[in-house]
Amino acid sequence: MSATEEPDLSADERAALDLVLDTRGIHQSELWKDLDISSRKGSRIAESLVEAGLIQREETVYQGHNTYFLMPTAGDLDFSLLMAGDMLSPFIGEEEIDPRSDAFSQWLMNLAYEEY
Repeated sequence: MSATEEPDLSADERAALDLVLDTRGIHQSELWKDLDISSRKGSRIAESLVEAGLIQREETVYQGHNTYFLMPTAGDLDFSLLMAGDMLSPFIGEEEIDPRSDAFSQWLMNLAYEEY
């Protein structure tokens, strides 16, 4: 769900959601600084977006302080750039892929011949 599809958000909540989506994740302490709002208001906005299911929040330490990392929900992420037809990029995963490998060549061929 994008910010434009959520009519009940305040201007500050929309701005916060857009920032989280645009950055693909941001520390809560940076969010309120970027939006030029108080940390208390930033915290309330983040909680509201989490409760609405629009973002996820994980506890973390950032620059020596406890904070949260705010991320888009999986539904807001665009995985299509990793796909070529029905094949997932061979570079997704933990093993190292040789760019001259058959898996990579096949993925590139699928990408090249995709119809838009």
